[in-house]
Amino acid sequence: MRGPVPLRVPGRLFTALATGGGGSDALRLLARAEHSRRLACALAVTRAADESGGEVADAATRAWELLAAAHRADPDAVAVVLSHPSAGTALTGLLARLDRFAEAGTGVACAPPVHWFSALAAAAAVRAGVPGRVRWPMTTDQVFLPSLGGARFPGARAGDLAEVVVDAGGAARIGVAGPGSPPGPVEVPQVPSGPSGRWRAAHRLVVPDTGAPLLLDDADPLRFPGVPERPLGLTPGDLRWWEATAREACRLLRDHHPGTYAELVAGARTLVPVDRPGSFSGSSAEAFGAMALSRPRSARGLALSMAHEMQHGKFAAVLHLFDLFEPGGEELYYAPWRPDPRPLLGLFHGAYAHLGVAEFWNRRRDVEQSPKELALAEAQFARWRTGAREATEVLLASGRLTALGQHFAQTMLGTLDALCRLPVPGEARRRGMALAAEHRAEWVRRNGVPEAQLI
Repeated sequence: MRGPVPLRVPGRLFTALATGGGGSDALRLLARAEHSRRLACALAVTRAADESGGEVADAATRAWELLAAAHRADPDAVAVVLSHPSAGTALTGLLARLDRFAEAGTGVACAPPVHWFSALAAAAAVRAGVPGRVRWPMTTDQVFLPSLGGARFPGARAGDLAEVVVDAGGAARIGVAGPGSPPGPVEVPQVPSGPSGRWRAAHRLVVPDTGAPLLLDDADPLRFPGVPERPLGLTPGDLRWWEATAREACRLLRDHHPGTYAELVAGARTLVPVDRPGSFSGSSAEAFGAMALSRPRSARGLALSMAHEMQHGKFAAVLHLFDLFEPGGEELYYAPWRPDPRPLLGLFHGAYAHLGVAEFWNRRRDVEQSPKELALAEAQFARWRTGAREATEVLLASGRLTALGQHFAQTMLGTLDALCRLPVPGEARRRGMALAAEHRAEWVRRNGVPEAQLI
């Protein structure tokens, strides 16, 4: 299989990303870069496993060979699998465990989960229609194929063999062999979506007029770092709520935030529900295209969270391509959006994300009809344009940005300066600044840092 190839990022797209946008062209380019990075991770996993030797090496080699066969048959099918968010979680997580395995020796207690790689290869073979048979020892009663879904086998035990078979016609089934009495095989659906019998897959929330469907994934055990493997157990009512809210949020973005909507349909694919209080949202550098979210209170809240997390996703992908700041340094900084001191990386991430938040609220000022909602949009815009600008100035004064980082942050500052020149009603501006002052005072109380020492 051909390895990763060099990727060229045109200067205009790099600068467009630094303004806080980028559009669909930038998102597609970043997605290609992440796909290339995951190919490199798959090769690194194979080589690291080979150095470990034994069954770990054998299993990884078989997975790599199957992945290569699927790539020869249908490169686009393999791209779908490797571009799935959980593929990044699996490959980088496995690579880290292989490193620890090499350091600790070959004890069974720390054996790395090579079956994650086997499952990725099996999913690629299923999508490419490559005939064959893949087996790996189970660790739970579930067999899951990233980007497709999986099946439960009640009664299956750790050590039983999962088996994925693709026949000459391209049809696939999953079965389990073991000393117990697990139920029979399950056919892999042609268009996997949602629960059906023993089958579990991501739920299709919205199918945009362009781009891939937006999914709600509560099934994949590796759907997002730090999320429990077991699903939350969403009810049909929960799914209807997510579906209706996501549909309205996408309509809102399409009609009033076209730039954000274009990036959403070009890049983001998966929402991961989490059981967290309040309006929680999160992203991961290794799960490009996914965002973890608590249950949204409204369509606008979901639209804002998606806009916010897409900024983090873009910035993480940019950092995989470019060094924007020098490593090292123990400085911690005040961030207007966090309760804790942040390192430079966190401050950069947050400033870029809240540039997007400020842009979101700026657009809402032209859209909101009720006086109450308009006043909220004005105050939030005033707060976040100022907070993001202050953080960006700190970045530029840190002395740790590379030449590219200086260009990126300076371009951010130019966008924020333009936003700060926009008129805001006096009462809304005062309210926004009061919210910012309250946050800073609480931060000082919590962290015990004198106001004069805040950077």
